[in-house]
Amino acid sequence: MSPEQILDAAAREFAERGYAGARVDRIARRAAVNKAMLYYHFASKRQLYRTLLRRMFARAADRLNAIAGSAAAPPAKIDRVIAELAALIQEHPVFPAIMMREVAEGGAHLDRPTLAALAAVPRAVAAIVEDGVRRRAFRPIHPVFAYFSLLAPIVFYLAGAPIRREISSLHLMDLRALSPADFVAALQDAARRSFAPVRRTRRAQ
Repeated sequence: MSPEQILDAAAREFAERGYAGARVDRIARRAAVNKAMLYYHFASKRQLYRTLLRRMFARAADRLNAIAGSAAAPPAKIDRVIAELAALIQEHPVFPAIMMREVAEGGAHLDRPTLAALAAVPRAVAAIVEDGVRRRAFRPIHPVFAYFSLLAPIVFYLAGAPIRREISSLHLMDLRALSPADFVAALQDAARRSFAPVRRTRRAQ
């Protein structure tokens, strides 16, 4: 039994019940290990939770930093950032629920190392935005605002898939054709338009 399997089981438990409601015994059962083995790898529920978050933040930061360090033009990098964030959430669909619970609780369970891991994600995007502004590929825009303008729609759209399916099944609105790929393409187009520099036109004489 690897620590990764325990972390995967913990992710499902924290997503369903939040930090306070999660129980180590249930996590152990989900991972098919006894509690002694779980505590061998993770000293406490708090350590398990923070390790899980740091792992996710590190994966996201690594992928985004690779994009930031590439030779692509800034608009192309933003396209890739959107696609990569969407891919990460699709690979780890329980993660938005964990983070939205944590946000609702004001980050009560995030210590300094976990916050440092979290900050690496917007910092990677900020580097791309700042470079784009410097090269006049983007209009002047605050890099943190730019980051959240990309992240929030992705999280809510992908996390809301079960609700969209229920709306469609009840024939309240037909949302079946709205694929994640279509959403990513639409957001990429919106970001290009939003970040684009303002083109000044000469006034008519």
